[in-house]
Amino acid sequence: MAFLKESLEETHYNLYAYTPKSEFDANYDQIKQEMKKDSFSLLEATSLFQKIISKANNGHTEIGFPGKSYGEFANSKGTLFPLEIAFENGKSLIRKNWSNNEEIKIGSEILSINGITMANILSDIYPLISAERTYFKNAKLELYSFPRYYWQVYGKQDSFEVAIKSNGVTKTYMIDAVDVIQGYEMKRRELIDSERNLKFLGESAYLKPGNFGGDEEEYQKFIDSAFITIKKKESKNLVVDLRNNGGGDDSYSDYLVSYFADRPFKWNSSFQLKTSAFLKEHTRKNYDTTSTFWQSVLNHENGEVYEYEIETYQPQPESKRFLGNVYVLVNRQSHSQATVTAAQIQDYGFGTIVGEETGEYPSLYASIFQFELPNTRISVNVSKGKMVRVNGSTKEEGVIPDIYIKDHLLDEDDEILDGLLELTNQDY
Repeated sequence: MAFLKESLEETHYNLYAYTPKSEFDANYDQIKQEMKKDSFSLLEATSLFQKIISKANNGHTEIGFPGKSYGEFANSKGTLFPLEIAFENGKSLIRKNWSNNEEIKIGSEILSINGITMANILSDIYPLISAERTYFKNAKLELYSFPRYYWQVYGKQDSFEVAIKSNGVTKTYMIDAVDVIQGYEMKRRELIDSERNLKFLGESAYLKPGNFGGDEEEYQKFIDSAFITIKKKESKNLVVDLRNNGGGDDSYSDYLVSYFADRPFKWNSSFQLKTSAFLKEHTRKNYDTTSTFWQSVLNHENGEVYEYEIETYQPQPESKRFLGNVYVLVNRQSHSQATVTAAQIQDYGFGTIVGEETGEYPSLYASIFQFELPNTRISVNVSKGKMVRVNGSTKEEGVIPDIYIKDHLLDEDDEILDGLLELTNQDY
């Protein structure tokens, strides 16, 4: 615990940006006082460390969901709560029902589980999730899923008494847990969608670039090919879908943007980094120290904050570029670089943002590096940098769409895309 706290203070760009040091320290001391046992399982230790790091309220400074412990639980015939939840308008709404009770309808509100109100359950889960605000915590809880986090907090349970409100009527149901692998994981589709796709919807080309990562050469080939095809089709509109996008690296997103940018651009107005002895040691062991970026980490004084200059990116030649109307779809599951890219497009006026507010802030503490705690080998992500969006705003909000359309995760309907296509059809 001491190592975690000291390393966070040394390496984070600004650990106390969202939480005063006094509050962070008080939380740390309280968790320390609550440790009454001589030994802990890996799962218990992970939860303790999560409660420490999440107090910084920084989405990129986190200890992730305990996948190793969860995998062991799953493989030992573990079971889970069988209802997946989406969080909308302050309510916990059923998104998927994998229980044996068909009376429980999608969209119904869960009020309590085993006599504990949802408000109290969420207050037990939130300290395990790093995020700047509740809206983003809920997005991450949807992403990693409520049943998994419920297990992390409350452990294995065979059955659940659930109070559910539907059409103004509240009923209580007894439902059985489902097998982790067969009853849950084999049925669930993860929210992050890394698929790359190009299709044509009337006069609109629909492009899903996938996450901004993987084989960069393959990614560029896909983008090149997509825009050649879009040119041939003479599409009037381009719809770029950044929803349910896990983010990644700016070199991927900038390559995409270069195909509809009308002038040179950057993905931020400011990018600052903080170096430290800890980061330098980590850099020498893990990164290419001949690269300009990592040389900058090594060449500055320990504790120094410095500006790292991002080079201006050039648009593609006009003959290759898309010159029509550009629309970019976002939702609360547009993460990290996907949020930053949407803000970049909005700030330069390269396109119209459509959908709902992103969970993540476009001016954010990120540029993470990862290290392991020395005894447990638990991985820790820390934000060593701060990026400010192109327009210079550091307002604590997500990307606000130019055209707001709510994305209901409760059904398979695509409200955002369908809504946009209706609007564009009216224009032509």
